[in-house]
Amino acid sequence: MPNILVLRHSAGYEHSYLPDCEVAFKQLGATHDWNVATTHHLDKVTPESLAKLDLLVFATTGNLDFSAEQKAAVIDFVHSGKAFFGVHNATDTGYDWPEYGAMLGGWFNGHPWHQQVGIIVEDTGHPATRMLGARFEVTDEIYTFKNWDRQKTHVLMRIDNDSVDLAKGNRDDQDYAMGWCHNFGSGRVIYTGLGHPDALWHEDWFRQHITGCVNWALGKD
Repeated sequence: MPNILVLRHSAGYEHSYLPDCEVAFKQLGATHDWNVATTHHLDKVTPESLAKLDLLVFATTGNLDFSAEQKAAVIDFVHSGKAFFGVHNATDTGYDWPEYGAMLGGWFNGHPWHQQVGIIVEDTGHPATRMLGARFEVTDEIYTFKNWDRQKTHVLMRIDNDSVDLAKGNRDDQDYAMGWCHNFGSGRVIYTGLGHPDALWHEDWFRQHITGCVNWALGKD
């Protein structure tokens, strides 16, 4: 039974979806035989606690008040063969932590669209996205990213640019990914930009997406 810790710490804006996220992970854990713990306490993330984990999930905002030892432990945890799953605002955190941004693949750079958008699934066979079809519609808060490059990761899904006003965007390449995954050292990293609306966490298709992200991160693909 894999051990999963969900950290939902808000050093900045506190998302209202976080209680729904905690409940969803606990319920999915009961369904899929995951041992899920959730916390908003940063001191629960230590070299000792990480040694017992298989997957660390961040749903965090702002600069996390981790010690240098904690930061190094998180990076080493993933690099040495474990898994990391960033949910929505996991890119809106750790701006003072370059190794984190490099591990995750980039940082939040604004949310110009909060509306119904089209999402194009680039990898329709991936465990995290194969339930979504080739294209789907969702109402969500759409992040853009800095220090992000599709050459350094595997893009799972992106915004259908025809469904938004691109004049509001902020990337010269107009490449707006909504999910990606990659290896980091011997470990695995996956990110979904979806998840801002509370109600999304109660949708079957979204829970299947979250389950697929976890399964891929754990190597169960």
